Amino acid sequence: MAVLPIVEIPDPRLRLVSKPVEAVTDETRTLVADMIESMYDAHGIGLAAIQVGVDQRVLVIDLQDQEDEEGKPIKDPRAYINPEVLEESEETSVYNEGCLSIPEQYAEVQRPARCRVRWLDEQGESHEEEFDGLRATCMQHEIDHLNGVLFIDHISRLKRGMLLKKLDKARRG
Repeated sequence: MAVLPIVEIPDPRLRLVSKPVEAVTDETRTLVADMIESMYDAHGIGLAAIQVGVDQRVLVIDLQDQEDEEGKPIKDPRAYINPEVLEESEETSVYNEGCLSIPEQYAEVQRPARCRVRWLDEQGESHEEEFDGLRATCMQHEIDHLNGVLFIDHISRLKRGMLLKKLDKARRG
C-alpha cells in the first residue's frame, strides 16, 4: 500500500467527470488499498479516486463511527466502485462539510437526507443500499467528486468566495 498525494483546488482534474471502471481487477483493488491508506494518512472519512489523480469512478469511505473498549475508533473502510445514486429523499439535512482537496475549509451544505446507491465491491459484486445521516452526506459528497463537483459548488457565490480567499490566505501563511 502507498500513500498517494491529495490533489487540491484549483487543480483542473477535480472538475473532470471520472470514467467508469470497466472491470474490477487487481489494479482496482490496489488503487482501493492505496486510497484507504491515503484517506487515513490525511485524516479523512472519504476519498474519491480523482482526489489522488486517478480518473476512475472509485471512492472509499470510513466514518470510524464506532469505538473499541479503549475508546479508539474502529476502522471499517468500504470501497464503492462505479457508485450511482438511484433515489434521493425530498427531506434534506445540513452538515458542516470539509474536503481533503480544499484543506481546512468548511461550510454548511444542504443535501438530501437519504439516498439509495448501487455500486460494485472489490470482487465486482453488485450491491444496493439506502444510506442516511452522515453516511448519506459523505456518499453524495464523494459521488459529486466523480462528477467534477465540489462541496463549495453547493454554497452561495459569496460564501464560496470568502472560503477560497481564506484558503489562499492560509496557503500564503
